[in-house]
Amino acid sequence: MNNLKSSYPFTFCSNVFVIFLFCVMSCGGREFVAEKEPEFNKPNIIFILTDDQRWDALGFAGNNIIHTPNMDRLAREGLYFENAFVTTPICPASRASILTGLYERTHDFTFGNPPLDDAYMLQSYPKLLKDAGYRTGFVGKFGIKVNEGIEDSMFHDSKKTFWPYLREIDGKQVHLADINGDLAIDFIKSSKDGPFCLSLSFWSPHADDGEEEQYFWPEYVDHLYRDVDIPVHETADPAFFNALPAFLKNTMNRERWYWRFDTPEKYQKMVKGHYRMISTVDSVLSRIRNSLDEVGIADNTVIIFMGDNGYFLGERGYAGKWLLHEHSIRVPMIIYDPRTPNSQGKTVSLPVLNVDIAPTILSLAGVASPEEYQGESLTPFFEGIPDIWRTGIYLEHRNENNPKLLKTEGYRDGEYKFIRYDDNDYIELYHHKSDANEVHNLALDKSYSDKINYYSHICDSIIQKLLTERIRK
Repeated sequence: MNNLKSSYPFTFCSNVFVIFLFCVMSCGGREFVAEKEPEFNKPNIIFILTDDQRWDALGFAGNNIIHTPNMDRLAREGLYFENAFVTTPICPASRASILTGLYERTHDFTFGNPPLDDAYMLQSYPKLLKDAGYRTGFVGKFGIKVNEGIEDSMFHDSKKTFWPYLREIDGKQVHLADINGDLAIDFIKSSKDGPFCLSLSFWSPHADDGEEEQYFWPEYVDHLYRDVDIPVHETADPAFFNALPAFLKNTMNRERWYWRFDTPEKYQKMVKGHYRMISTVDSVLSRIRNSLDEVGIADNTVIIFMGDNGYFLGERGYAGKWLLHEHSIRVPMIIYDPRTPNSQGKTVSLPVLNVDIAPTILSLAGVASPEEYQGESLTPFFEGIPDIWRTGIYLEHRNENNPKLLKTEGYRDGEYKFIRYDDNDYIELYHHKSDANEVHNLALDKSYSDKINYYSHICDSIIQKLLTERIRK
């Protein structure tokens, strides 16, 4: 298969359609009768997206500090992808990739760019599901600029929300995550006769960048993490940052490090705030699952959970995301399908991507994915490990509008991570199997020049393909 999309000769779904033909003999002659094709049991689908939650900000992932019992339960009961990544670690580009199944290099949308092209949005999973008879809804942070009228073509019901996190409602302080949860539950109750697809996009745990405090949470999680000392990552050592090339020191990542992590006291306060916001979403997840039980549709509702990008919490002397290092690109991903017991309680180690979400949702609904999609449906994993799957992933960040958000591209396979920068000849190469924290840059060793040429060629080939597919649109 190529590096972007596998060449399966069929679309694998969790439901298989079979047509039975049989011959009926009668005294007056022969009559052939075809049974009707069994009706596809269309599930309800809830896609939950968090903002700036990296893969290890989850108890199930091995984090023994963070309190996420409901996310952990979802992972235990569902299909957990321990190597899930975003193709671009920035909110708008990643969200556009989730909706359209396309890489940033093809859909060409990020901060500061013109609206996402209508042609791509008209092939987004909400639009195709709406055309197929699903009731589609959106709640929370949209994060994508589109032309007027496109959202109406995608969603029956759209409730976009914005900061601030804490609001006064009926004399009580309510957190935005709970507001989004209430809106989601209203949609579920009004759509219980189904089928429906709800896209629930939390702002949490994204920092409120315009506020000094950065992180805000409701009172009911205030007690969490009070008596915990958050460990400091080895690459947060100032010596690590000081050894970086000058151009990697003058980035948005470093600017926001001063906002959040430049003293030990601030580091403890900010990370705990970040965790409390994730725990708030965890609480809302419990309410959503309870509402499914209350209206009697839990057994036919698929829940997909993931983060929109990773997040530096002081590693490498950074805050934020945007770069192609592991903490920035790796995210949690879970699919819970109560109809497929074979998929429950399993962990998948093969690499999966945000561009796989749209074809997965369409596959669950029995809707064919457009040929233009560059991701793959994840439903084959319900039955086991596919015979053919990607062996590596292409990564990129293409922001043209802020010189402190570096333009990069890279490739990660089972052993190595390769990163190159558009405006600098600096190369990074890590053997992540033995160097998970990406400390030792092997590109500084001339003996790895063949490896560097190999990965450069892979990136060049993929970029050409992605650009060609944009032109062919």
